[in-house]
Amino acid sequence: MKKKTALVAAATVVLLSMSMSLFAHHGTSVFDTSKTLTMKGNVTEWDWSNPHCLLQFDIKSEGGQVVHWIAETQNPANMVNAGWGKVSFKPGDEVTVTLVPVKNGQPFGRINLVVLPSGKTLDANSKANTGDPAGSSDGSKSENYPKR
Repeated sequence: MKKKTALVAAATVVLLSMSMSLFAHHGTSVFDTSKTLTMKGNVTEWDWSNPHCLLQFDIKSEGGQVVHWIAETQNPANMVNAGWGKVSFKPGDEVTVTLVPVKNGQPFGRINLVVLPSGKTLDANSKANTGDPAGSSDGSKSENYPKR
């Protein structure tokens, strides 16, 4: 009986330690949630993949230097439901990005909103289906995922 109890206790400790690291991955401790930044820049890359989509863009700093930013969103399945798509952005698009920056001052953050060149606003925090995903030719959500 003692051996079975010890085994259950050990398994419980292992499972709890694994679940804490999974929770930490999705925490907000790295972000300065008391701040939001809004900046205009040019898209360099749009990575439509799990576990987070990444928008990379360049802005010009006040000193005239180009700063390369990387901003994450949720996973593609959640983003489709908010109106985003794999062709929402293309390199060279001028976009206005509102994000929550990281605490350490690096050019990285979590996207709240993006305003496209057409003026359409994409809300990264929206759970509602806003209709056609941006960039979708016929509104089919299946177009937002790679064909195999």
